[in-house]
Amino acid sequence: MPTKESKPNLSHSQVTEIIKRVYGLTMSIIRPLPSFDDQNFYVAPSDGGEYVVKIMNSADSHNITVIEVQNHAMTFLHQRGFPVQTALPTLTGQLMSLEEFDCGFGTQKYLVRLLTYLPGTTIAKITCSPQILYDVGKMAARLDTVLLQMEHPNITALQRENFIWNLTSIPLLNQYIHVMDGDPVQKVVKAIIEQYQIQIMPKLPLFRKCINHGDFNDHNLLVKPYGPSKYKITGILDFADMSYGYFIFELAITIRYMMIENPNPVDVGGPVVAGWESVFPLNEVERDSLYLLVLCRFCQSLVLAWHAVIQQPENEEYLMSTTRRGVHHICRLWELGKEEVERIWFQSAAQISPP
Repeated sequence: MPTKESKPNLSHSQVTEIIKRVYGLTMSIIRPLPSFDDQNFYVAPSDGGEYVVKIMNSADSHNITVIEVQNHAMTFLHQRGFPVQTALPTLTGQLMSLEEFDCGFGTQKYLVRLLTYLPGTTIAKITCSPQILYDVGKMAARLDTVLLQMEHPNITALQRENFIWNLTSIPLLNQYIHVMDGDPVQKVVKAIIEQYQIQIMPKLPLFRKCINHGDFNDHNLLVKPYGPSKYKITGILDFADMSYGYFIFELAITIRYMMIENPNPVDVGGPVVAGWESVFPLNEVERDSLYLLVLCRFCQSLVLAWHAVIQQPENEEYLMSTTRRGVHHICRLWELGKEEVERIWFQSAAQISPP
């Protein structure tokens, strides 16, 4: 997992120099964008256009094959009409460049990519109606079903064993849970991890496999107004957490993130499930596991945010921004219990007719 030593910390002048040397572009505007483990910038060259510069942390920059497959996936989805970024070629025709810098922890290598810029507002900044939640669920299911058709000589690189953000890695949280010592929520997190091992692990062979985007969150989805009170999805960002997984994982992850900013978080599941099932109906085992998997994603976000704060205390405000609300949501879901939450989600989903 990336540490504070692996996070890039390049200055505006260093980024400007890289873009000039590697891509032949002279910057007129450059401004930082938020990021968990990497460093992102919005850039506008003096001769026009808008781009995003993504500088990967040095730990993930070693996984060149995984990033090649990510680049391929973005192009593959873009060609099929999905609103995703694509990587632009360097002056030598490559889709990324490995650069060496000293960001205060000795010289390390960082992968640099220039991506197309997608306009829009993040879903985190709007009030989500059932309509947009339905569309988010539908888009997540469409994306995973289309990725089933993708071919690449190194596609097996997405079988990222022990990748901490994959929902198969929930037991790995035990090695980090000490960061929550003294926090009363730790008890709930431990109970959920235990339930995962009892309830979910034996069912994994019964889940249908796919490639997950893995981070269908409210900051990675862009929307634009569409008519008087509707929104349309105009961007799907950040494929860094792509890995082999299961369809039900993507749905659980999507519900978890759509809950964060919602004033009625428990009500989010119904429209998202309805949109998802308009493309990919759940089987009985998947349906029975959804509640616990949503809780498991909350646990991942909570434990790993605490861990990241210890690594990057100066970045605490950003790292904990959604986590504090997540604590409230995880306790509320746990308190309501599986039966009641499922009743709310599935009854609501059944009543929503496709737009």
